[in-house]
Order: sequence, then structure tokens, then C-alpha cells
Amino acid sequence: MTKIEEIKSLIEKLNTWSYHYYTLDDPMVSDSEYDRNYEKLEKLEAETGIIFSNSPTQRVGDLILTKFEKHKHVFRLYSLDKSQNYEGLYDFDNRIKNLLSVKDLDYVVELKFDGLTIALTYEDGIFKSAATRGNGFIGENISEQVKRMKNIPFQINEKNFFEIVGEAYMPLSTFNYLNSLDDEDILKNARNAAAGAIRNLDTSVITKRNISAYFYNINTNWQGIRKDTDAKKFLEENGFPVNQNYFVCKNIDQVIEKVEFIESIRNDLNFLIDGAVIKVNDLSYREKLGYTNKFPRWAIAYKFEAEERYTKLIDVVWNVGRTSKVTPSAILEPIEIDGVTISRATLNNYNFIASKDIRINSEVLVRRSNDVIPEILSADNSYGDTFEIKKPEYCPACHTKLEEIGAHLFCNNTLSCQPQLLARLTYFVSKNAMNIDGLSEKTIQQLIDIHDIKKISDFYTLTREDFEKLEGFRDKKINNMLNAIEASKKVPFNNFINSLGIQNVGEKTALDLSNHFDNFEDLKIASEEYLASLDDIGPITAHNIHAYFSNSQVLEVIEDLFDLGVQIIYPDKDDKSIKLEGQNFVITGSFTSYKRKELEEIIIKNSGKVSSSVSKNTSYVLVGENPGSKYDKAQELKIPIISEENLEDFLKDLKL
Repeated sequence: MTKIEEIKSLIEKLNTWSYHYYTLDDPMVSDSEYDRNYEKLEKLEAETGIIFSNSPTQRVGDLILTKFEKHKHVFRLYSLDKSQNYEGLYDFDNRIKNLLSVKDLDYVVELKFDGLTIALTYEDGIFKSAATRGNGFIGENISEQVKRMKNIPFQINEKNFFEIVGEAYMPLSTFNYLNSLDDEDILKNARNAAAGAIRNLDTSVITKRNISAYFYNINTNWQGIRKDTDAKKFLEENGFPVNQNYFVCKNIDQVIEKVEFIESIRNDLNFLIDGAVIKVNDLSYREKLGYTNKFPRWAIAYKFEAEERYTKLIDVVWNVGRTSKVTPSAILEPIEIDGVTISRATLNNYNFIASKDIRINSEVLVRRSNDVIPEILSADNSYGDTFEIKKPEYCPACHTKLEEIGAHLFCNNTLSCQPQLLARLTYFVSKNAMNIDGLSEKTIQQLIDIHDIKKISDFYTLTREDFEKLEGFRDKKINNMLNAIEASKKVPFNNFINSLGIQNVGEKTALDLSNHFDNFEDLKIASEEYLASLDDIGPITAHNIHAYFSNSQVLEVIEDLFDLGVQIIYPDKDDKSIKLEGQNFVITGSFTSYKRKELEEIIIKNSGKVSSSVSKNTSYVLVGENPGSKYDKAQELKIPIISEENLEDFLKDLKL
């Protein structure tokens, strides 16, 4: 078998496995087996320089696009006429039967997905492009975004021109998981999250939000499809995900039965729907019926009743998240929406409250979708006395004065504010911070519950008697724990900075700061302007660092750490070479002999700088396995590349 034949064989095998894994939810092989063959394909593609358009390697590598290109649809993508009652469905049935002069008619009833319509173009059996619906005539090219969706086939069996139409969506399980992380921005609802990912120039958002799609329609001049059910079969046979909740009905009464069934399963689905679609099954009838200026005459959407109700807002509580953001939640007089009792709703931020004039005792319109998080749509203040919702000045948990950044409020007391405590304490003891081995999140939670630990310095006050009260701790484990706490008191400068959990200051920024400042005192008193002038420290990070060290409660806890024996170990300036001075490096991919962090430290130890993105100012790019888009950018800018094969030559004259 030639290498090209082997590449084709691997592509076919991997695509088949992916279809079974992502579309059918029926894995054929283990993850390790898939990875082994994937790596083999990557190696062969690198050796030959041949990459076929249907290769699974084309799904990876995040891109930041500069703009969206326009895409002209070959076939117009129509919207649907709508009805919100069964009378409208009977009228629809009578109207098209009269137009066709028939007594009996087959309909297909399917889900009306509440996502973003997308259209995929295939020519000669190969995926060519993807686009949004837009105005039906012209949409936006979203090919790179769709390539990152795991269940989209790059190749189909027929060679004619096809436009495959479907709906992109965000699984509700992913939506709920990401919101549970208390990230910087709460996703408001799954539909907007899906549309926002598709229309984001950063293609990595597709992967992060696990955007997927279901397909239901085909536009083509090919004569092999004569019924809607033929189209569904074609889609399934060619690897497209097709939701199995579609039904062939012999009359309008059966249609209504299936519409009611779809509504009954609505809240059991892992994606949003807002109705059902009813379509004439026979395509020859569709051709006769044709279109109005806006809609096909052969289809209609039945829209479910909006899950919205009025109730009274009786209070607002402010909550502190793990990221220090303080957000409001509405406490409502309990109402039932679609079988679920609602007593709380999101209010986003104070600007949202003010813009909608939401007040205590307001009559508020609440919407609940499958999204789980209810939201307030509007407020009516004409019923009785209402009271302004006050913006809090102090943290509701620790009473630290809040800082307003943009539309959000933040509590900068990250060291001893109780709601932030568990996450902060866990981060403080982690390997790349104070490195207290054995202090798991579970143990820290016990220490909070039993010993009322409130701040990071409390770790250094713990005694043998304290640990004896914890579940699962015996002599050997207690000794190991006490020794680990004692050993952690001597901490490298960069680890100490990282351990403090300053917003936007992670491992790399902590390392940069430790290499720039001679001691912690100089960092602590640095002005915001000076910090912003440093390489790779932008104005937002500079503001966060300065605000952090301006907090008296924070400074008090840090002094406690030093009083309890914590000592910062500063890097030996004499042990630093200037061999890479003035040179900027970017590291991408994984390496066999070194961890990326080790390579960063070697470069910095030799006075080089490490950046996270490739630009015209980059001197070299170190490239390991699976390098991604940074490698492509380096080639585009003709920046010298140091591969793993040449890594030892690069390192041989450097201080390690």
C-alpha cells in the first residue's frame, strides 16, 4: 500500500469512527485506538505534504478570523408561516388540499429547533462551504466554524450539487455546565449562545460551547429525492445527524397528535425547540404548491405557547461568585411555568435593572425555556408601591468595598471572602502555587467547616490536633501534611505571586513579574501606569494588580503569611544569561523531552521573552506535536521555526 492509499484508508476509517461516536453515540473503538490512528494520519500527512479536504485533521487548529465574507445562496432559504392554534393547522390543510385538488395528503411532522439555521454546500461529493441563512438570499460564510463541529461530514456519496439545511444548537447539558463554572460572563440562553458561537470570529468558541447541529432539508436539482422521508434517509446514509423525532402522518388529526407529543417531550430534550414543523411529504406536490413572497405554501410551523408568566418581584439578593463578580438575583413570588415552580430569576447586572426599571414590588414578566435559568423580560410598576433597587457598595459576604468595572461589580477581597474561599484556598495550595501536597479540595472543605478557616494564612496556624479531627487522618497522613505545610514556607517568587489569585494573573504573568521585579515590595508598590508599561502586561491586568495591592485586607493577610514564616526565594540573578536578550519566542504544540513550562523557564533564564501569540515581532517559534494555528501563522510571516528535532541544538549553549 502506498502512503497516499494509506492516508485515504485512515481517513475513511477515522471518519467512520467519528460518525459512530458523535452522531450515533455508538463508539466503535477506544479513544486510545482512535488517537493512535489519528496520530499516524498526521505523521503521513506531514511526510507527504498531502492533506485531503475530508481529512479529520482539518477540524482542529483554532483560527481568529478578521471578518465574515458574504455567501450567496444558490437556492433561496425561506422562513416559515406560523400558527399558534390548531385552527390555523386545519386552515393550512384545507388550503393546500384545495390547491392540489386532492382529498388525502401525507405530512411529515418534525421538531422546530430553536437555534441558528445553517446551510452546507457540497459539490462533487466534497464539503465546500457553510453559511448562515441571512436574509434568505445572502448569508455569512461560516465554513471555518462549521469545520470545528464534530458531527459534520466532509464528504458525501453523491457528486451533484447539494445545499444541506439544518439548525446549529448548543446542548443544554453544556450550557448548564459552563454556567455552573461561574465564568466571567453567564450565558443568558442556549439559543443566543449557539448563535454567538457561530458568529464569533474566534473559532475556538465552537469547541468550547460544544456546538452541534441537526439537519432536515436538502436543496438540489438531483432527482434521487422525491419525498421528505427520502431526504431524511439520504442525510442519515451520508453521515448527517438527523433527529429521530419526525413522523409521517396521513391526515391533519394525526399531525395534531404528533404536535402534542412533541410538546410533551419538549423539556426532556437536550436542546431547545419552540414548536413543530409540518411539511407536505411529496416533493412533486411541493413543486405545484410553490412559494409566496415569504413562505413555502407546503409547510407551516406550529409555535408552542411562550413559557412566560407575570409575578411580583419581592426582593433582590446579591451573590459573590468564585471569580469575585457580584451579581443580582430576583426573588419572586413563586409561579408555575410549564410544570416547574419558579421563585428566582437572573438579573444580569445593575445596568440591566436600571435599563428595564425593575423595582421591588414590580410586576415582572418571567420567561423560562429549557435553558433552566429563568429571565425577566420586562417590569410593570403601575400596581401599588414600588421601591428602587439599590446598587450595593459593599460585598454582601465580607463587607469589602466593591469595585465597579464596566457593567459589573467585583469584590477584591479574594483572600478571605467566604463564597470565594474554597476555590481560592484550593488554588493557593496547588502545585504551581504554594505546592502543599495532600491538601485536596475535600480536605480544605473540612477545614472550612470544622476549623472555620477564612483566609490563606490560616493554613500555617494548623496543628496536629486540628488534623486529628478530620475524617481519614491518621498519624502518618498527619505527619506528611504538617511536613508539606512546613516545606511550602520556602516558595519561589513566581509561585508566590501566582498563589495570590490576582485576577488575570496566571502562571506566565506571575513568572514575567518575578523576572522583572527584584523583590515583592517593589511589585506591591508599583503604580498602575508602570505595570501597564511592562511587556505582556496590558492595562486591565495592570489595573487588577494595582487594585489588589491597594486593598488593606489583602495586605493584612500577606503580612500574616510572612509573620507565620513564609519566605520568598528570589531567582539568582547571577545565574541568568543574556544569550537570548532581545529575542521573542512563541511555543506551540507538545514536546517529548520537555514540558512547555520548562522551555519557557529556560528562555526566560537566558533573558528571552515568551509570548502567547505570533506576530511580526516574534523571533522564533518552537514547534512540537499538534502545533495548531500558531505554526501556520509563523509560516505565513516567514518566522524561523525550531522543531523538536532541532531543539537540542537550540538548547545546547543555554543555561538550563
